Amino acid sequence: MLAIVSLLVIVTLSLLVTRAASIALTYTGLSHEAAQFQARSAFSGVGYTTSEAENVVNHPVRRRIVMALMLLGNAGVVTVASALILTFVSDSGSIALWLRLLFIFGGLGALYGLTRIPWVDRKAHQLIEASLRKWTTLQARDFEQLLCLTDDYGVSELAIGPTDWLADKTLGETNLDREGVRVLGIHRGDGTYIGVPLAQTRIEPKDRIIVYGRSSQLGEIDCRCAGDEGDLLHQQACAATPQGAQ
Repeated sequence: MLAIVSLLVIVTLSLLVTRAASIALTYTGLSHEAAQFQARSAFSGVGYTTSEAENVVNHPVRRRIVMALMLLGNAGVVTVASALILTFVSDSGSIALWLRLLFIFGGLGALYGLTRIPWVDRKAHQLIEASLRKWTTLQARDFEQLLCLTDDYGVSELAIGPTDWLADKTLGETNLDREGVRVLGIHRGDGTYIGVPLAQTRIEPKDRIIVYGRSSQLGEIDCRCAGDEGDLLHQQACAATPQGAQ
């Protein structure tokens, strides 16, 4: 029975570790979903795709978080395996096999159900967040919440082609702000990056621009072609955008 209790305690600690790491990763600018995926992947050691690996390796704080998760994950897997083996080789005469399996799966099911309760999830998040603020130097900012990435608002990356409506225009000429869209940055085709571009900054083919606004509007702009039809769509979007959203 002691081995079963140890197994459940280890699983509980593993859940807390990955949850704390996912919250810490959101403070570095990752979305909630991406942070959860990164934390669980690092802890379990399943690896990343190339772009996700670059997002971690090129960021010093994320790199430290993921390295710690990898170390804890390796230790956790070995400990869980040891506890599981002890569960079946110790006290074999005192507790029936089916009863031990019932305790294990029942305990794991209870832990899973506990994590799905909104109140428990909220309290755990508040406790972990307070601990991170007190014991670490991480900037306690969830950029998904700061940018209000809800109610159809989002951040997107638009790849600019030579026939796109945005190509070969300055930001001032596009008047995207009249459509309720803001350009946060531009990745040039040569690899350089322009943060907070000015009105006179020209958008060039092969650029990738980071924009913030309503997702439906960003999708329409991404598909908009150069020419009279694109200009007409722009005018219609400007007329349909509430004054307060500009």
